[in-house]
Amino acid sequence: MMILRNSPPSPFGRKVRIAADLLGLADQIEVREVDLNDPADSIRVQNPVGKIPVLILKDGTTYYDSRVIVEYLDHIAGGGHVVPRDTKVRFEALRLQALCDGILDASLLMVYENRYRPPEMHVQSWLDRQADKVARGLAALEASPPKLDQAIEPLPNVGQITLACLLGYRDLRFAGTWRKDYPRLVAWLDQFAAQVPAFAETKVAA
Repeated sequence: MMILRNSPPSPFGRKVRIAADLLGLADQIEVREVDLNDPADSIRVQNPVGKIPVLILKDGTTYYDSRVIVEYLDHIAGGGHVVPRDTKVRFEALRLQALCDGILDASLLMVYENRYRPPEMHVQSWLDRQADKVARGLAALEASPPKLDQAIEPLPNVGQITLACLLGYRDLRFAGTWRKDYPRLVAWLDQFAAQVPAFAETKVAA
């Protein structure tokens, strides 16, 4: 049994859980929650930088971050499923993943600024810079949402999974404010959710 160290609200952990479900590997993975605020949590041994998610194999090998974990899971599932083999489709999926991961990174920095720094110490220029990254990224995605049937296999690819997790995180931590400005992405997410039951199954209440 593999072990996934994760925290339910993490969009990166959600990416791994959705991929595992799509690949038929969910029953081979035990999810164990992480307390990132606990200095004694073993996450700092399993991943020296103390970030989630981390996948622990039966022999104790650890893989991180979500991009590496999903690649590994796709590999042991036979390859070419959520990480396509076809060169053009593969790099489109990886580029989409990189864009969505970048928007998520900016979103997380905004959350952490408000969570860990008192209001009088907030740096508005820093928050504005992250918000601009999010807005530019979502605008690019709205202009050209990915097609859900573009993968070689009849599964969403890793870029599409990451986009769904990004939009879900914006719902969770930013009260879904993105929805009024990005109707094509709203429709895209509805279609993804209808095709991928694991998206609803991994949802965390706000």
